Amino acid sequence: MNGKELLQKLEGPSARALFEKLYGQEGAEAGKKRYASLIEHFPKSESATGTAGAAGELRLFTAAGRTELGGNHTDHNRGRVVAASIQLDQAAIAAPRSDSRIFFRSTGYPDVTVDLTDTSGKTDLSPKESEKGTTEALIRGIAAEFAARGAAVKGFTVNADSTVLPGSGLSSSAAVEVLFGRIIDNLYNGGKCASLEIAQIGQKAENVYFGKPCGLMDQTACAYGGAVAIDFADPARPLVKQVNADLAAAGYALCVVNTRGSHADLTPDYAAIPGEMKAVAAFFGKEVLRECDEEMVEARAAEIRKKLGDRALLRALHFFDENQRASEMLTALEQLNAAQSPSSRQEAMGTYLKLVNESGDSSWELLQNVYSTQNVKEQGIAVALTLTRDFLRSEASIPGACRVHGGGFAGTIQAYIPATALENYRAIMDGIFGAGSVTVLRIRPVGAEELVL
Repeated sequence: MNGKELLQKLEGPSARALFEKLYGQEGAEAGKKRYASLIEHFPKSESATGTAGAAGELRLFTAAGRTELGGNHTDHNRGRVVAASIQLDQAAIAAPRSDSRIFFRSTGYPDVTVDLTDTSGKTDLSPKESEKGTTEALIRGIAAEFAARGAAVKGFTVNADSTVLPGSGLSSSAAVEVLFGRIIDNLYNGGKCASLEIAQIGQKAENVYFGKPCGLMDQTACAYGGAVAIDFADPARPLVKQVNADLAAAGYALCVVNTRGSHADLTPDYAAIPGEMKAVAAFFGKEVLRECDEEMVEARAAEIRKKLGDRALLRALHFFDENQRASEMLTALEQLNAAQSPSSRQEAMGTYLKLVNESGDSSWELLQNVYSTQNVKEQGIAVALTLTRDFLRSEASIPGACRVHGGGFAGTIQAYIPATALENYRAIMDGIFGAGSVTVLRIRPVGAEELVL
C-alpha cells in the first residue's frame, strides 16, 4: 500500500479502534497523527547517499516498551518475573528495498545504515568489533539470526518514532530489537516467528553483536502483549503465561517516577548483583540460585557470611523470597480478573498491592539496589520511595504501593496511586524531581506486531 492509500486508511473507523487498543481512548488521536507523520515523512532517498529509500509497499509496525511488575533481579538466576507491555512504544513504517542495505531513521536520533554485504558484494552477517555497543550491531545481529533460520533477508527502510523514555527502565533498547525482529520476520520470513522466538533473537543479537550479557525478560515483555508471567527455570524454553491486568478499572494509576539520577559508572553495581547471587550458588556447587533452596542457604548462613560476605547472603535470600512472590503476584492478578463482586475485587487488589510493597521492601533491605555505595549523596530512588510511602499513608482510605523499578541504583520507581489522588501525587513528585517526572503507564494488549488497517 502506498503512502496516500495508508493515510486514507488512517481516517477510517477500524483505524480508530486499533489506535484505542494501542494507546487508549485518550491517546488514540495522537497515535494516529504520529503514524500519519511517519508516512508523510517516509524517506524517499537517503540524504547522505542519495540511495533510493524503498522499493515496495509501506507497512505499519509497533513494538511496546515494558514495565517490570515483580521479580526484581531474579531472571539472571533463572527465576520468575511478572512484566507487562505498555502504551509507550516504537511506532514504525517499513518498506522492503531492492538492495542489501537496511536504513533506519528514528525521530531525534542520527540515521543508521547497515549493509548486509561486504565490499565484494558477498553477504556479510558476522559480528563487527567496530559496531559493538551500537544500533548497527543489533540490526546486523537480528538479520544474521533470521538468515541462520533460512530467511532470505534483504534490505529495507524504516521510519520510526519512539515514546519509550530512554534511561527509564522501560526497555527502549529491547523495544528496538523486537521491532526489527518483527519487521524482518514479516517482510522476509513469512511471519513465522512466535513472540518468544522474536524475543530470543533480540537477546542473542544484544549478547553476541552488541556485547551486553542481558537476560530475556525485557525482550519477552516487549514482544508479548498484556501482562506476562515468565519462568526462566529452563532459559532455552522459558514458560510464558499471559494475564489481563486492567489496573485502571480497579481504580489505580500505574506510574513510574523518574528521579533523574545518573546511570554513569553504575556497571559495577549492576554486575555485582548476579555475581554475588551466583557465588552463593557456586558455594553449593550449583550454577544459579534456582538450583538451590532457601533452607539450604539459611542452614549454612554462617559459612556463607565468612566466605562471601553478608551482602551476598542477603541478596540470595532476596532471590528466594522474590521468586516466590512473583508466582503469588500472578495468582493475585488472576483472582482480580476472576472477581465477580466489588468486595472480591478489592480483596484481590489488596493482596496484589501488599506483594508489590513487599517486593519494594526486599529490594531496598536485602537486594540493596536503591542507591549506590559509590555515591551515597545521590539517593533519588530512596527519596522517591519515602515520599511515596508518606503520600500513600495520607491517602489511607485507598491503599497503594511502590517499589524500585528495573535495575535500580538510579532512575525510576514504580507506584500504584489511587486514581483520585493522582494529580496531588504528581504535584509532589514534580516539585521534588522536576516537571514531567511522573509518567502514567497503560498496560496494553499488543506487544510487537504489524498493524493491519
